[in-house]
Amino acid sequence: MLPWKHALRAVSVLLLTAAATLAPTASAQADTSTSLTADTSAAAAGRGWNDFSCKPSAAHPRPVVLVHGTFGNSVDNWLVLAPYLVNRGYCVFSLDYGQLPNVPFFHGLGPIDKSAEQLDAYVDRVLAATGAAEADLVGHSQGGMMPRYYLKFLGGAEKVRALVGIAPDNHGTTLLGLTRLLPYFPGVADLIDEKTPGLADQVAGSPFLTKLNEGGDTVPGVTYTVIATKYDEVVTPYRSGFLDGPNVTNVVIQDKCALDLSEHVAIGTVDRVTFHEVENALDPAHATPTTCLSVIG
Repeated sequence: MLPWKHALRAVSVLLLTAAATLAPTASAQADTSTSLTADTSAAAAGRGWNDFSCKPSAAHPRPVVLVHGTFGNSVDNWLVLAPYLVNRGYCVFSLDYGQLPNVPFFHGLGPIDKSAEQLDAYVDRVLAATGAAEADLVGHSQGGMMPRYYLKFLGGAEKVRALVGIAPDNHGTTLLGLTRLLPYFPGVADLIDEKTPGLADQVAGSPFLTKLNEGGDTVPGVTYTVIATKYDEVVTPYRSGFLDGPNVTNVVIQDKCALDLSEHVAIGTVDRVTFHEVENALDPAHATPTTCLSVIG
């Protein structure tokens, strides 16, 4: 995709977000959101994950919690990866977080610190249901970065063994420099901050990211894996997703398969080369080489 098309996509996202979030808030929205969340959870259970009767096996003793990205939800983001992991013997769960009034299906838009609190409660629920002492987290985009707040500030490090981030924006994004234009459009930055704080928090240099990364990227006791694509048009530059610290593995998926053209969305939703690398991160003792042939494995 040509650079100007990348920028056009970014502009479109901002315009669509503004249009959606400027809609009047309906009094029945809370009930509607609850109903939609229940419906998506039921849909996931019907596909083999979010089964709260699942008990982890000796081979895979930790449940896996999938954390969707911005504009994602607990089902659509994981239609391929969740069954992939279930078929390999994992207990798999996914949550919705960062919901805004009058914005169904498209989540991850609320304040990220509050989204981390939702993740905290959900992990507790999963651990209670499965009887496991720890969980593993796999997140796409914001879902690979947000859990770091949970690990660092909400006690999550005591409950999590591994965090696998697929194209996470750990140090923010410039959206191909688009955010640098915000000062030239008075009021736009305030609109984004007021209506979609989850987006504002992800801009490189935001107060949220400054707090998150202050004092180091990682916390003791957790292993971190970052899987990035050099064709990422959302997390720019793509290496800004990398972490620095002990127990960190940073991977560029094209180093595993040079033919892999996955961009930001594809790497987290359909790319089986990436999913093989996710499985290796979840079970490093039984890791196998990730190659272009992983797509048919």
